[in-house]
Amino acid sequence: MLFDFKEIPGKECYKLLVSTVTPRPIAWVVSQDAKGLVNAAPFSFFNAFSGEPPVVGIGIGSHTPERAKDSRANILETGQFVVNLVSEANAEAMTITAIEFDPSVNELEQAGLTPVPSVRVKPPRIAESPVAMECELMQIVDWGESGLVLGRVLAMHVHDDCVLDAAKHYIDTPKLKLIGRMHGRGWYARSSDLFEMPRIPVKEWKMKTAAAPGEAKKSPR
Repeated sequence: MLFDFKEIPGKECYKLLVSTVTPRPIAWVVSQDAKGLVNAAPFSFFNAFSGEPPVVGIGIGSHTPERAKDSRANILETGQFVVNLVSEANAEAMTITAIEFDPSVNELEQAGLTPVPSVRVKPPRIAESPVAMECELMQIVDWGESGLVLGRVLAMHVHDDCVLDAAKHYIDTPKLKLIGRMHGRGWYARSSDLFEMPRIPVKEWKMKTAAAPGEAKKSPR
């Protein structure tokens, strides 16, 4: 079935994207305005885009064409934010912060979450989150009602029990028990169902194809 994005409304394009690009990691963003009012909200158009420099990107839309979402407005105003990651234990609290409260409402208080002072930026991090990344704004790629917020990670906090070897920077990823966004309004995925598939060295692949060329052609790409 072909869906020509030039021929269908943006709302329908969105539905197709979020129903197929799954699971998506969730950026639980804490920001604050110039007066210090704290805001927290989750976004699933999110990922890491570079290791050097360390860059994360978040797609943030608008409530209306004239009113950007609070997170985007705050980041543009102050240039700082914290990306917290969402674990299974924090799923319900995350959904509370997704409620469209009035800008004057502190979502962390509504969800019973604990703000902890950050080291490199002014917005606090969420104590209950297993991973928190302090970020400074690098660039906002503006698409009108939506925009891609690119942030440089200045510091990362990881719960002690999820660190295997601090000197080697080894993290016990399965122990984080992170969740991802799926299709529709209320579907999520756990990251606990894993399988390992090692990468194939080119030398090994050449030896395999030379020995059994017919089998190599049938291998999935």
